[in-house]
Amino acid sequence: MMLEIDSLRAGYGETMVLHGFSLAVAQGEVLALLGRNGMGKTTSLRALLGLLPSRGGGRRFRGHDLAGMKPHQVAQLGIGLVPEGRQIFPTLTVEENLVATAALRAGARWSLAEVYALFPRLRERRRNLGSRLSGGEQQMLAIGRALMTNPHLLVLDEATEGLAPVIRAEIWSVLATLKREGLSILLVDKNLGAVLRLADRAVVIEKGRDVWSGTSAALAAAPELREAYLHV
Repeated sequence: MMLEIDSLRAGYGETMVLHGFSLAVAQGEVLALLGRNGMGKTTSLRALLGLLPSRGGGRRFRGHDLAGMKPHQVAQLGIGLVPEGRQIFPTLTVEENLVATAALRAGARWSLAEVYALFPRLRERRRNLGSRLSGGEQQMLAIGRALMTNPHLLVLDEATEGLAPVIRAEIWSVLATLKREGLSILLVDKNLGAVLRLADRAVVIEKGRDVWSGTSAALAAAPELREAYLHV
């Protein structure tokens, strides 16, 4: 497995959120992390990336033990994050945002030219400040910035939230292209239909524990599971 999270425990202050959460992502796989609001999805991503200290359990990525690593060290191993809320640099131009965290790796796939080919709108806006972009353009920029790190694993936290339908469709199309290229992807998103069409497998989290895992097809065919764990 490329990524393995085993019995992870984490929380904020005295409040525990993850109570032994596990998942695994294989090379070239798209895995969806699903669950209702407040069940621990974002917390699990933060703990994976070292943004939140873990209080037990294990995290391994491409053979590396992530215990004790700082976020920048985890990123340098090849995990690219598209965070919830985009979090681009508003006072930098599009192009400056893209090159700010760029990383060259052996056999690197992504460059400015490649990102602009994937998102032509970013090429058109390359001299615009991040603060002058629409929400959809900011989301494209957040994905492009993550790709510029030439990741082995792309992690997306609510990448289509709050976007117009036409922009959401463009984002899903881009993710499908990345999947066809063999990029491993771990994503959190509320658009269940689109998620299940893209993802190979899904893990469902409930109150900080993984309560179900299986293929997207199996979840799509199980309305009782979706009702029990995903519907509000």
